[in-house]
Formats: sequence, structure tokens, C-alpha cells
Amino acid sequence: MTPLTRPEHILAIIPARGGSRGVPRKNIRPLAGRPLLVHTIAHALAARCITRLVVSTDDAEIGAIARQNGAEVIWRPAAISGDTATTESALLHVLDALQAAGGYTPDLVVLLQCTSPLRLPGDIDRAVETLLESGADSLLSVVPFSRFLWRVGEDGRPQPYNYDYRRRPRRQEYAAGLVMENGSIYVMRPWLLREENNRLGGRIACYVMHPLTAVEIDAPEDFALAEAILAGPWPPDT
Repeated sequence: MTPLTRPEHILAIIPARGGSRGVPRKNIRPLAGRPLLVHTIAHALAARCITRLVVSTDDAEIGAIARQNGAEVIWRPAAISGDTATTESALLHVLDALQAAGGYTPDLVVLLQCTSPLRLPGDIDRAVETLLESGADSLLSVVPFSRFLWRVGEDGRPQPYNYDYRRRPRRQEYAAGLVMENGSIYVMRPWLLREENNRLGGRIACYVMHPLTAVEIDAPEDFALAEAILAGPWPPDT
């Protein structure tokens, strides 16, 4: 597959279903005065590279908020809206719906998860540029990682997971090159998504983001943490 150099059509998709076990109505719960979803819509609209923006949802209130804030809405069927449905199924449904409705096929797909509301200006553009410059087929956003991990077994005994506690390295040495997926931005070529049924595959690149963008909204306390970060100097000095 020949790498795209300057794609004309870059589609951003934000999955935002109505159900949520951890935090009810999470995607439209207020964060810093705006529904959580709206933060990611604003990021996508501010990106120079994005030429079309779609919110995939099964929920009328989420759909209305998405439209009011400048996004198209593709209604997701119940079969791919439950707790066990994959994000990839929503992405493929959007591609199929846009193809069926008007023959639209994007050159690149950018998946933005609204549960990762902390992005710096230009992050989306730089992530897409990173994929294009590297000639990769897919890309994930990451943050630097410098933590020692342990795994607690079924017997309750902890075991070191990614280092040897008997020869504890200096953090500067240990952390060199380590990164952690932050769930914020994924970029992929549509053929890869269809062939692999996965957002990642082929030649994979990564885009390193600010450490604070590691915050993901999965529990009520995550809202408090994100609120505190946004209340400070944001964007932070980089």
C-alpha cells in the first residue's frame, strides 16, 4: 500500500455512547463548565488537518449536544452500543454509513476519545503529521512513563513486573524510551481498520504528548483531577 503524503480527506470520529457503568451519563457530564464530549469536539474543530467530524452515538441527548457544537452525528445501532461492543465496530459503522450515504471514503481516520479531554493545541495536527512523515499505517498517542510496576498474583503475593528490585536502576536509566498509551489520539488508514478490525496494525508510530494528558475519565474522581488541571495554567508550559 503506497503511503499517503498529503491526504485530502481526514475524518475524525468521536465515539460517545449513552451507557456508562462507572459514571452514569459520563460523556455529557460537565467538566470545567462544558459537557465532557464538547472538549474533544472543540479540539477536533480547531485542528487544521481535520476535514470532517462525526460523533457516533446511540443517545438522542448526546446527538443533540454534538450537533449544537459543530459535529455531524451518525446514529449507532443497539447491536454495537452495549458494554461489550468494541470501539472498532463503531468506527467501521461510521465508515460504512458515510460510504452508503454519499460514497465518502476518507484518506485517514482519526479516533478521538472524549474520555481523554486534555490535549494541547496542535496535538491532533502533530499526530497526523507524525504518521505521514514516518510513513506509518497507524499511530497511537503516548506519554512518558517512569514507574516501577508490580503484579499481585492470585495468592496475594506481589511480584515485580518490569524491573528487578534486587538491582533497582536509577530512574533516568530505567525510564529511557518508556512510554504509556494515553487513549487520546489514534490515527489509522481505513484499509488497515477494515483488514485488521483494529485501530492499530501494520507499521505503527507513536506521538508523545504532555504527561498531564494521561488523565482519562473513568471514575468520578477523574473529573475532579481533570478540573484541577484545567483550573491551573492550561495549556502548561512545555
